[in-house]
Amino acid sequence: MPRLRRFAYALTGSGDAGDDLVQTACERALRHADQFRPGTRMDSWMFRIMQNLWLDDRRRQKVRGTRVDPERTELSDDGQSARRLDDRLTLARIRDAVDRLPDDQRAVLVLVAIEGLNYRETAEVLDLPMGTVMSRLSRARSRLLDIMDTPPEEARAWAR
Repeated sequence: MPRLRRFAYALTGSGDAGDDLVQTACERALRHADQFRPGTRMDSWMFRIMQNLWLDDRRRQKVRGTRVDPERTELSDDGQSARRLDDRLTLARIRDAVDRLPDDQRAVLVLVAIEGLNYRETAEVLDLPMGTVMSRLSRARSRLLDIMDTPPEEARAWAR
């Protein structure tokens, strides 16, 4: 469940919307349990369901014009890895940088770098060729480096 929530948060940019996505994905998986193929990874199947639900929702939002306010989102690690101010600032910068990635790059980056899926598994979850996964991951990493190399105004103020 924590892995599903992390992936959902990365896709939606919101804790509440991420929790809703996880709940909807679990409901869908239970309703369609007969479609699960024994011998496949349950987490990959769930990631795929979540990705499809999220894409469907994005399409609906595009028509409606609804947006989530990224300033109102919170990422909680229950204080385990962000106890010091520097850690919290770094975490906020990374979260902001990941949120600024294009959706397709963000999904690949989260599945590989955070969820630990290999390229083949990620390709299966997202229904992409493996070369596309590798390309998107490479572009996401390059973009993150560019974003992180340019410190935000708050970081400049602290550096003085």
